[in-house]
Amino acid sequence: MASMTRLDRLDALPFTREHRKLLFGSGVGWALDAMDVGLFSFVIVALSQQWNLQSGEQGIIASIGFLGMALGASVGGLLADRFGRRQVFAITLLIFGIATGASALVWSVGALIALRFIVGLGLGAELPVASTLVSEFAPPRIRGRIIVLLEAFWAVGWIAAAVIGYFVVKAGDDGWRWALLIGAVPAIYAAVIRFGMPESVRFLQSRGKNLQAENTVRRFERSAGIDAPELTELPATEDVAEEAAVVEPAVPARARLAALFAPVRRGQTIALWTVWFCVNFSYYGAFVWIPTLLVNSGFSLIQSFTYTLIITLAQLPGYAASAYLVEKWGRNRTLAVFLIGSAIAATLFGLATVEWQIIGAGMLLSFFNLGAWGALYAITPELYPTALRGTGAGWAAGFGRIASIIAPLIVPTLAKTAGLPTVFIVLATAFVIAAVAAFQLHDRRGQSIDDFDDAREDAAAPAA
Repeated sequence: MASMTRLDRLDALPFTREHRKLLFGSGVGWALDAMDVGLFSFVIVALSQQWNLQSGEQGIIASIGFLGMALGASVGGLLADRFGRRQVFAITLLIFGIATGASALVWSVGALIALRFIVGLGLGAELPVASTLVSEFAPPRIRGRIIVLLEAFWAVGWIAAAVIGYFVVKAGDDGWRWALLIGAVPAIYAAVIRFGMPESVRFLQSRGKNLQAENTVRRFERSAGIDAPELTELPATEDVAEEAAVVEPAVPARARLAALFAPVRRGQTIALWTVWFCVNFSYYGAFVWIPTLLVNSGFSLIQSFTYTLIITLAQLPGYAASAYLVEKWGRNRTLAVFLIGSAIAATLFGLATVEWQIIGAGMLLSFFNLGAWGALYAITPELYPTALRGTGAGWAAGFGRIASIIAPLIVPTLAKTAGLPTVFIVLATAFVIAAVAAFQLHDRRGQSIDDFDDAREDAAAPAA
């Protein structure tokens, strides 16, 4: 161990109890995010009936949250690279948890729109920050699988939302208020997560906080059965002194953004942003509106919620398949295959006319679409070095959220004027475009997350 660097020691560890705690702690926050987004797809159905909302008002209420998510993801990534992953993760949970609870008390469309924007800010920032933090601890040989498993918590949250929607939202006129109060749980969880999770060793080391970095590595080593007591000061060994000298200066946000489009990264960034945009467009264009579209097609509220719950359950095997294949086939190939499957499923859903076809096609869409999300979150943080990882992941997600703003505005109008089949053909086309872009992304399966070509990275690095 003496000849290994701190990061080499961390990467050499097996999947330990500490890794499991980090994955579960981040995953619960992820699930609570999904529960909030999923709950609102049910809440908006109830509100449309109670408040007599027009399709334009429904679209604005749905889209304003995604506008907040776009800004939150972009700013959150920058803050994570500046102040640390754990800090931003906890603060974002707190913001969207409190705002969700406050949404349960509103009595006007205007107040609901304002609070949904705040919810989106917190939610949008949390997701890329959490995936960045977990990816920087995960053993390289199974890093992709761990990130897909983290993303699988989204399905847990969405299923919870479907259950709450079925049993709580439809229970009475105030059911949607009680559902949103349940969504305030992240505010409580944030207080717990702040003190229980470790900060990224890579981030700590880049800021010269080597004692904290060393003790965090030792914490994970102890979990693997290695004798590594906590230190009160660093030993004056040659490798520690060398690492302590390598401290990255704080880089201005504008320089980090410019570095995403440096020649060495430009192609990857453009391809990645294309995938994020198209996947967001199709996912939120479909899943936010499925309960409403089913009701508008003549199904009762209970039938709509029941079908949505069944469709949502198919997300879990989709994640499981993706978690296996990202390490077997690679990230980009798995992502592209699941996107093509999503395109086929979306087309079938748009053409479905009877119950078994709707449920079957919907389950296929859940399986492939959420499997694609898992692979996308696995590949995204691997495309950027530590100094840019939060920024790169956050801005890719933020750009994608622009599509999630557009889709809820387009879908109700398109469904009304052109019909449901046209809606899902448009969504399928977006999936195909994303699949083509996915093949352009580098596959860094099994490599250290820091394993970048030094000469190329130096040439593209942002100036301090």
